Amino acid sequence: LSVRGLRRGRRRRFKLVRQVEQLWHYGHLCLRSLLYNSFTNGDVVLDSLFEPVYWLVDHVTRWFGVVFVALVIGLTSSIVAIVYICLLPLILQTYTPAWICWHLAYGHWNLIMIVFHYYMAITTSPGHPPQAKNDLTGVSICRKCIAPKPARTHHCSICNRCVLKMDHHCQAAWLNNCVGHYNHRYFFSFCLFMTMGCIYCSISGWEMFRDAYAAIETYYQTPPPTFSFRQRAFHKSVVYLWVLCSSVALALGALTLWHAALITRGETSIERHINRKERQRLQKKGKVFRNPYSYGSWDNWKVFLGVDVPRHWLTRVLLPSPHLPHGTGLSWDLPPCVMEQHAPLLAI
Repeated sequence: LSVRGLRRGRRRRFKLVRQVEQLWHYGHLCLRSLLYNSFTNGDVVLDSLFEPVYWLVDHVTRWFGVVFVALVIGLTSSIVAIVYICLLPLILQTYTPAWICWHLAYGHWNLIMIVFHYYMAITTSPGHPPQAKNDLTGVSICRKCIAPKPARTHHCSICNRCVLKMDHHCQAAWLNNCVGHYNHRYFFSFCLFMTMGCIYCSISGWEMFRDAYAAIETYYQTPPPTFSFRQRAFHKSVVYLWVLCSSVALALGALTLWHAALITRGETSIERHINRKERQRLQKKGKVFRNPYSYGSWDNWKVFLGVDVPRHWLTRVLLPSPHLPHGTGLSWDLPPCVMEQHAPLLAI
């Protein structure tokens, strides 16, 4: 009797476990039938889980751009104020007339170029493709904004629209704007002239920085030196100017060299990654990749800067110029400044 009771108890437990398993499988099958999608995989699930994070980043980073714009204006204004209040009177008293004229001419020219290109880079739209599907032929469709997507056009998740010849959405360089077809030259020129201005301030203020730093080190001696408040403010201002300009010259100079290399190859930051993958893919097949938008190093710079005739090196490069780039960004025909037609190139 005891053995029969144990067997019946086991059978009941097994039956209960089997019923629970059946209910679990049935519930799981119902859930999958309601949520099943043949396109769903692990990547889609992860993207869905991280969608709130993406939304937060896209909306918060827009405010970062406003903060960076205010920061660059404030820092640049402080450097200009220190130069005019502290350094310029010293230059006028100690330098020869020839050096004074050179400093005044170069310093103000550099400042005008920085202000002009920074303002144009912020206020100029990078360019966007038309929304009407009948305006363009032979182009792909953006999967996010469901609109025509011409060659070299990419979708900006922060601006939430496609940008012609998009390079990147610039916040680290304090623009709060996409860098694209119509303001790429302004962005690079701003980086270049800002780097030149910082190097100029660092080299010109090196001797004054050494003297000011040595004077600051004597503040804590016993007995303390008899520096007035104005002298102490002068010492700290010179040290602040030199340290800030040297730091910006190194950081922004590296960014400028990087973009100069991209321009030389006829690429944007996004296209560099695309072309590298395409180059590796074709290399495995024994083929050679050619960038269809590169016309040679020299011609790439002429196209980028808009230099059609020799005098444009002065009027469009060394002086402020609001001229438009070649083309509309919708199609990429041979620019007029490229004299020779190159051999057909392998497109992506």
